[in-house]
Amino acid sequence: MKTQQDAEEIIRRHADMVYRIALSYTRNTADAEDVFQETFLRYVRRRPQFDSEAHEKAWLIRVCVNCAKTCLASPWRRHTQPLTGCEMTAYSDDHALSEALDTLSPEDRAVIHLYYFEGYQTDEIAEILHKKPSTIRSRLTRARRRLELILKEDAQ
Repeated sequence: MKTQQDAEEIIRRHADMVYRIALSYTRNTADAEDVFQETFLRYVRRRPQFDSEAHEKAWLIRVCVNCAKTCLASPWRRHTQPLTGCEMTAYSDDHALSEALDTLSPEDRAVIHLYYFEGYQTDEIAEILHKKPSTIRSRLTRARRRLELILKEDAQ
């Protein structure tokens, strides 16, 4: 049985990763915080048993992605408008990269994030996102090309 200390340790260990993924999907801090909270609430409620730390990490990523998709699909979002200038990104150190990533779909941003910022290989990303490895490689290739074009245009 999981104790509160176990939950706190898992949250401490994976908080940054979960928040960065939530932020890369939602593109604003308020929604990212909601997704972060929902991800760890599901962990606490379900108390899943993991085979390894990699399994634990993959479970949290999958839940985070699902929560982010649910948040983005919410009917409430259709009735709101973002506050301009208040968006925060996981890549705020490089403004051009952040703007280029904003043009990608949430799915493509997630693949880019998991590959470049979390260090997963395409086969691992496919398993986490429940997609075929060929789909992940295609998304990654398309997203790279799109980012390259956008960044070249900005440089000129």
